[in-house]
Amino acid sequence: MKHQGNFSTGDKPVIWTVSISRLFDMFRDLTPEYDALADIEPIQLGFEEAVQHIRERLQTERCDAVIAAGSNGAYLKSRLPVPVILAKASGFDVMQALSRARRVSEQIGLITYQEAMPELSDFKETFGLSVEQRTYLTQEDARAQISELKARGIRVIVGAGLITDLTEEAGLTGIFVYSSASIRKAFDDAIEIASLTRRDWAQAAGGRRGSRIAPQGLQAIRGDSLTMQQIRQQLRLFARSPAPVLLQGETGTGKELAARAIHQESPRRHGPFVAINCGAIAENLLESELFGYEEGAFTGSKRGGHAGLIEAAGKGTLFLDEIGEMPLHLQTRLLRVLEEKEVVRVGSVKPLPVDLRIISATHCHLEQQIQQRQFRSDLFYRLAVLRATMPALREHADDVPALATWHLKHALAALGASPHRNLEAEMQSCRGLLMQYAWPGNARELRNFMERLALYLTDEPLQAISPAFMTRVIPEFKDCSFDPTQLIKSVKKSEFSFPQGNVSKDIQDILAMFGNNRDAAAAFLGISRTTLWRRLKEK
Repeated sequence: MKHQGNFSTGDKPVIWTVSISRLFDMFRDLTPEYDALADIEPIQLGFEEAVQHIRERLQTERCDAVIAAGSNGAYLKSRLPVPVILAKASGFDVMQALSRARRVSEQIGLITYQEAMPELSDFKETFGLSVEQRTYLTQEDARAQISELKARGIRVIVGAGLITDLTEEAGLTGIFVYSSASIRKAFDDAIEIASLTRRDWAQAAGGRRGSRIAPQGLQAIRGDSLTMQQIRQQLRLFARSPAPVLLQGETGTGKELAARAIHQESPRRHGPFVAINCGAIAENLLESELFGYEEGAFTGSKRGGHAGLIEAAGKGTLFLDEIGEMPLHLQTRLLRVLEEKEVVRVGSVKPLPVDLRIISATHCHLEQQIQQRQFRSDLFYRLAVLRATMPALREHADDVPALATWHLKHALAALGASPHRNLEAEMQSCRGLLMQYAWPGNARELRNFMERLALYLTDEPLQAISPAFMTRVIPEFKDCSFDPTQLIKSVKKSEFSFPQGNVSKDIQDILAMFGNNRDAAAAFLGISRTTLWRRLKEK
């Protein structure tokens, strides 16, 4: 068993498991497997008692995540200030439990918390099972459902710990639905969430000072496509040089992230990273912010003057975002800084030596601005010694599903929630939807969409992520037109073993990748829809 997490002995996450039924024994029995990865403590309490106990302990103790299940987990999730990971039974768990229940009786009851299992109808037909399905919200509700099933002649009921306990109280046979594999998955999720939240806290502790922000390295430039691998290699190469860099690309493509990566990988990593958006500050203020000023330079100037951002970036990196918005007369002054390596404050004639690297960024076509005399050509050539273009998200659409999943996990962690065990598989079912969208806002828009999706998932923790649900939460997807050709260009056939191996499974994976669009899947494989249908039937 490969468990997630990578903590030193003194930096292990602290995880508490909370349960009141036979799930407590399973938690306790599996805990020793994780001794090297986390400090896990079982707590045999539930609902309000558990909430009060945990809140009191959190005043003096650290806890990075809580693991619970069913109605107890849902209760804790809405009342605790730490992430609560819900242990959930997988479809395989349910099938195994129903198989065990069938040995007891042909008539079976299944009771689940809050939501039914719609896929159970197909399973019942395939295996010829007679299963009565019920849901519950409260303990009293669960007792009522058990009484109703008992009155209908059902003698065996499948469910979580609370259900099996109440079932046996009623004189019936209870079949516990959770497997060890599902509980291990909850432990793995808890360790992963703990690593995310603790890293975020560590970055926050590193904090900001003035306009300086904690740097990020090349690992922050995510994406496994060849396009993104080449970008990371280019940025790594740029980091070795002291020359100015010009980053170009559409809004939201991660130009500032790239600038931070260059700084972090460079010999100047121990110096400050100072960023300013040239288009977000009024022209009369931009000059004093960049170059600083002497006392009495203008009405309202501070006594003793003020060092500008160019001076503040000494020994480090100055990032000039939206350089194309810089007024012409300030471009002249910036050119002098680059050529002479000195700055003159507003109201002064005394040059001050500066040692910094300048990275600039723009979404504009500076060459066109040069032709229109809106940008100095000599400054352009000084800024663009090294040039890189950050690709639009649509240009590496095969990265989108993984990026979306990563952003969604982080967004859930920020809300104190945890991804359920099927999150990655469910996001894969939305692959076609994610890849066909044009992403005009690029990576920033993707991150914003996933933050929105995370918020809705915290309100509906048992909601499965499906294309229909995602479209309801993100109506922008409704306006995009499906282009199978564009999708096909973004997908590598080498990722699939077709036509060798399990042909039916491979084609089903490809269908899921294209959002179950058979035309796109058939075109991708180079076969007709009829051949696609026939091969789906192959075993």
